[in-house]
Amino acid sequence: PFWVKPFISVAQAAQENLVETFWLAFTAVEAMGGSKVMVTKEKAKPDNPEEMRVSEKHFVFGNPTKGPWPEGLQVCIFANGCFWGSEKGIWRLPGGGIYTTAVGYAGGFTANPTYQQVCDGVTGHTEAVQVVFDPGRISLVDILRWFWQSHDPTTYMSQGNDAGTQYRSALYYMDDDQRQLFEASKTAYEAALKKAGKGLGNKIETEIQAASDFKQAFFYAEDHHQQ
Repeated sequence: PFWVKPFISVAQAAQENLVETFWLAFTAVEAMGGSKVMVTKEKAKPDNPEEMRVSEKHFVFGNPTKGPWPEGLQVCIFANGCFWGSEKGIWRLPGGGIYTTAVGYAGGFTANPTYQQVCDGVTGHTEAVQVVFDPGRISLVDILRWFWQSHDPTTYMSQGNDAGTQYRSALYYMDDDQRQLFEASKTAYEAALKKAGKGLGNKIETEIQAASDFKQAFFYAEDHHQQ
C-alpha cells in the first residue's frame, strides 16, 4: 500500500548507523523506578478537578502552547521515555515544520494528573509529547522515523534505567490515516530491528491506541516541565 513505502528508509536506517547510535545509548543496566504493572481503571486515582496552568507562549517557538490551532496544522501524540529529552529531540527536526510542542500525560484514566501521581503509577498515564506540525513542511513519516530511532521500543514499560508504566512507548492516533501510518511503521521497524539483531527485547512493545479511547487525549504537565 502507498502508506508503507515511506518506511523503506526506516528499515534501511535500522540496519545502519542510526540504529547503532540508539543501541549504544541503551546498554543493559538494571532497571530502577516504578512498577511495570498497569493500574486498573477501577483502582486508578480519582480525577483531579483543575487542569494544569501552563505558559500561553512556547519558549522556543514563540507560538501558542494550547489550541485551537491554525487551519491546516496536525497533531501527533507519542511517548518514548522521559518527556524532557523527547520534546527537545523534536525541536531539532529539520524543515521548520514544528509549530509547537508540549509535554504531558497520555493513555491513562485520571483527569488532570500530576507528575507525582503519574510517577507513582496510580493514574495509568505515560509521559508523552504533543507535537503540532505543518504537514506541508514536515511529514508525519519524518516524525515517526525520528520516534522509532530515538528510543528502544522493544523494552517493556521502561527506557534505559527508567522503569515504570510512565515510561512505556506509545503512539496515540487522531484518525485512521494516522493509525495506518503508525501500524505500518511499527511493522517495518520491527522487521528491520530483528534483521539487524538490535533491541533489548524480542518484539516492539509500543502501545498504539486511538486518542478517542480516553477521557482526553493529552493532559498538560506542570509548567516547570515545559520546554
